[in-house]
Amino acid sequence: MTIDYKALQAIPQREEPYHIVVTAAHHDDIEFGVAGSVARWIREEGATVTYIIITDGGAGSNEPDIRREQLVERRYQEQLEAAARVGVDDVRFLGYPDGQLEATLDLRRDITRVIRETKPYRVVCQDPTAIFVHRGYVNHPDHRAAGEASVYAVFPSAETRPIFPELLAEGFEPHKVGELYLNLTQSPTHFHDISSTIDLKMAALSAHVSQIGAGEDFENGAKKWLTQGNRDGGAMVGVEFAEYFRVLKFDEERESWYKEEMERREREMALK
Repeated sequence: MTIDYKALQAIPQREEPYHIVVTAAHHDDIEFGVAGSVARWIREEGATVTYIIITDGGAGSNEPDIRREQLVERRYQEQLEAAARVGVDDVRFLGYPDGQLEATLDLRRDITRVIRETKPYRVVCQDPTAIFVHRGYVNHPDHRAAGEASVYAVFPSAETRPIFPELLAEGFEPHKVGELYLNLTQSPTHFHDISSTIDLKMAALSAHVSQIGAGEDFENGAKKWLTQGNRDGGAMVGVEFAEYFRVLKFDEERESWYKEEMERREREMALK
């Protein structure tokens, strides 16, 4: 798919404080993908944020002698530190086995529970439709499973009373989410200028020492690669650094499918 960067919209700034839930398969997914946006939403819009880390992180090493329990604990602490560096103090760990994630009803229920409890206006998750990303990356199946479960937790599960009646018994009433943001997507509709928070994003990423190393290893590895990636993303839309999302709005009247289709065709024709 060819992306028409000229057609992408800048994410508008909200005037009143609001809550966001960000889901991710692994410890460090948020830092690689959306931490710049999270930091900006908190610092500039007064948002509060809950992270849901779905797997236990236990498959995050190929070292033959490492004990899984030790790695799980280390990644738990790294994620707490990474979240704190952008201003997030509510991190939920669901503990599903890393590398074996499936979009089960149990997982969807667990995410739905947090959505109903915290009542976010916006949910951010990984795009479950992305398989081959650019030329050299096969999307991790855990990412896709996490995204699928999150999307269906947002709709229909979070807002529909007869779904998961056990959550009603726990005291969690239905909640309708206003916006869904998909990251790691091949079909972005919006970009977010993270020039003011790129340093916070890199500080958060640097907490994941078990995954990306420290010192020169970090500076010349993950930091250099990701900074350049966000810089290239910014250049495509005329800002210094950017992150990308596919945005679905549930708090506005739907436009007709015909109008959306005509706009899509016009964009495709303009690229020819």
